[in-house]
Parts: sequence; structure tokens; C-alpha cells
Amino acid sequence: MIKKLTAIGNSLGLIIERPILELLSIDRDTPLEVRTDGEALIIRPAREEHRARVRAATERMMDSHDETLRKLAE
Repeated sequence: MIKKLTAIGNSLGLIIERPILELLSIDRDTPLEVRTDGEALIIRPAREEHRARVRAATERMMDSHDETLRKLAE
């Protein structure tokens, strides 16, 4: 899908069609995470459960590899 930005006041906006919004369970009140990998713009729902899972996985990894990570940091 190729899109163009739309003028919204002094800003530019991207119109996201309803089927995509419904697929991702996004509405006007859904907080969105906007980031880039340096080449692409990545927009996704900022879901607390996702952040909690990533945080827990990171803590488990750090706990299980604590010694190795400390040695690498030296």
C-alpha cells in the first residue's frame, strides 16, 4: 500500500483506513509507539502487556547471564 501524507493544520498526517485499525484493535484513544530503525517508520499500538513481557524477558536474560555480561562490560 502506497500512501501520501495529508496536511493537517501546520503538520502532516497519515490516514489509516478502518480495516487496518480494526485488525490492530486501534481507536482514537489507543496510545501508539512511533519509532524508526533509521530506514523505516514503525507505528504500532503501545500495549502495556507487550512492554511487560519484554521487560520480564530482559530481566530473565540478564539474571541468567549476569556474570558474562559483567565480563563483557569490562
